Amino acid sequence: MPAKRGRKAAAETTRQNLLAEPRRMKILEWLQEEGSARVRDLSVAFAVSEATIRQDLERLDNDGYVVREHGGAYLKSVPQQVQSMSLQHLTNMDAKKRIGRAAAAMVGNGDTIILDSGSTTTEIANALVGHQNLNVITNAINIALTLGALPSMSVHLSGGLFKAPTLSVTGEKSGDFFTGIFAEKLFLATAAVSFEAGLTFPAMADLYVKRAMIKAASKVYLVADSSKIGRTSFSSLGPIDLIGGFITDEGISDSDRAEFERRGIEVIVAR
Repeated sequence: MPAKRGRKAAAETTRQNLLAEPRRMKILEWLQEEGSARVRDLSVAFAVSEATIRQDLERLDNDGYVVREHGGAYLKSVPQQVQSMSLQHLTNMDAKKRIGRAAAAMVGNGDTIILDSGSTTTEIANALVGHQNLNVITNAINIALTLGALPSMSVHLSGGLFKAPTLSVTGEKSGDFFTGIFAEKLFLATAAVSFEAGLTFPAMADLYVKRAMIKAASKVYLVADSSKIGRTSFSSLGPIDLIGGFITDEGISDSDRAEFERRGIEVIVAR
C-alpha cells in the first residue's frame, strides 16, 4: 500500500507540473507584453492561488527570464530594451518587413491612418517614410519618433500608461483619445488569430485602446505574420469579423485563406 500511495503521489505531482508549464509560459507571455505584473493580478487572471503564482515567478526567475520583487515581478530585459528603444517581439522580421511594405503601399498621400503598437506596425511606419501629408494617430512612442520628425507627417500620440515591451501607451486614457477621431484605415496588431477564438492577446491592458481604435476607423486591417494563425493567447479582443482585411505573408495556407475570404475578409499576401 505505501508503494501504491507513493506512485499515486508521484503521478499527481507530474500532472501538476505538466499543468504548470503552460501556465508559466502564459505568465511569461504576459510579462513580455506588459513588462511587469503583480502577484494578485496574475492570481485572479489565472484562477490559481497567490502561492502558486509566486512559485511560477520563482521558476521564471531561476530560468533567467524575470526579476522578482515584492508583490510581483518584471521582465529582466526591460531596462536595457527601453534604453536602446528596441521592441520585445522581434521574431519573423523578414515576413514583418514584407507585410509593412504591403500595408504602406495601401496608404495614399493625405490619408489619415491609425497605427497600433508592435513590431509589424513599426515596419509599416518605416515603409511610410516617403509618403506625403499623412495624418498618423498612434499609441506607439517609437512610431511617433520615427514619423514625427518628418515635416511631411502630422503625428498624434495618445496619452496613457507607458508599456515598456511595446514602447507604447495603453489603458483607458489612451483609448479615450480616439473618441471623435475618424481615420480611413487602422492597421491593427495581434498576438494570435483563430477562427474559433478570434483576436487574442497575452494580457488585458490593451483591449480598451484597441476597441477604441477599431471604432475610429472606416476599415480595419489586421497585420500579422502567418505564424500567428491558428493560435490563441490569453485575452480576447473579439471575433475575427472585427477586421475587414488581413495582411500576412506567404506562409498562410490555402484553406485558411479561403476561410478568411469566405467570411468576407480581404486577404493581402505580402511577397
